[in-house]
Amino acid sequence: MLSVQDIVVAIDRSPILRKVSLEVGAGQIVYLVGRNGAGKSTTFRTIMGQRKPSSGGITLGGQSLLGLRPYEIARLGVGFAPEESEVFGDLTVAENIQMPTWTRTTATSAADREALAYKVFPKLERYRERGGQQLSGGERKMVSIARALAIDPKLLLLDEPTEGLSPAIVPSITEGIASIRKLGHSILIAESNVHHVPEFADRLYVIERGEVIYDGSLENLRRDPAVARVVDGAA
Repeated sequence: MLSVQDIVVAIDRSPILRKVSLEVGAGQIVYLVGRNGAGKSTTFRTIMGQRKPSSGGITLGGQSLLGLRPYEIARLGVGFAPEESEVFGDLTVAENIQMPTWTRTTATSAADREALAYKVFPKLERYRERGGQQLSGGERKMVSIARALAIDPKLLLLDEPTEGLSPAIVPSITEGIASIRKLGHSILIAESNVHHVPEFADRLYVIERGEVIYDGSLENLRRDPAVARVVDGAA
């Protein structure tokens, strides 16, 4: 599905990503874990075409994404929910979720795609007519993920879906992600807190100072004291 191979990214001549490689297979849920500033968001924005790597490759289903604009990558079937939960405040919840159905046509109808988003996050259906500016942080996260799902994606990129949320709302986000996984979508999730990585994760990468220092299972990570110390201190 997604293959990122040895991408190098520098911002203002400062190296941010140093030969980052990762894979997400069809139907897999994969986590990229690291401290704030480790390179998670830059990795995601590079996949989405918002950053240009100086070297390396990125392919989706064998097709190169390099040189494509973000909207072109989205039309190929990549849904992106950024860390900032960029919900349109002057649109309702329903309008925010419907937006991708206006710009990308798939075999699944717009109505079915919207209904699926509400099935994953039932709370949002009660708030269909509520304005984006009236939502709490957790509700904005839900809308951001639901909107990315309404693209009818082959791959979902979720950047820090639980960041800054109260412990009470985190289970709702995790349950929503589990529901999406059951639908067969491939998902890549950035997370700064390894304790938020669920047991059902297929694979885990740890990034530190722009380099991937671990690739494996959550269970095996716990057996690696050096890597465990890095992610236990991630914040």
